[in-house]
Amino acid sequence: IRKVSENAILNANYLLRLLRDEFDVPFGRMCAHEFVISSKGFGDKSALDIAKRLLDYGFHPPTIYFPLIVREALMIEPTETESKETLDRFALALKKITRELKEKPDFVRASPHTKHLGRLDEVSAARKPNLRWTPRGSLAAGSRQ
Repeated sequence: IRKVSENAILNANYLLRLLRDEFDVPFGRMCAHEFVISSKGFGDKSALDIAKRLLDYGFHPPTIYFPLIVREALMIEPTETESKETLDRFALALKKITRELKEKPDFVRASPHTKHLGRLDEVSAARKPNLRWTPRGSLAAGSRQ
């Protein structure tokens, strides 16, 4: 357990060091197993745009907009089992996205581009949730198996 904890702390601090020049770092100190960066320098809703764009790079997006005291927060918590190569790829993807936000912001705002579904209307989904799931290839509505 001690080794796992040490790896989690090492991974988080390594990533923080790689990203601190690209993002605002609201808590300028070493971190434990997670850290928060802010994308406020890239505009409103930039955390959401970055999270959606990360999907195109093959990464699960971090928690966004938490903690609530940090504008455009991205909470990054690398696992203790991530390799240095994966951490480097993740940091590189975030750096590429920051360049994209400067050079072609509309492209990033329309992300993801490589997924079956594009960006969902999250407001409508929250206000009018569809809680039914129908597997693909199922029988026509109303029929039973």
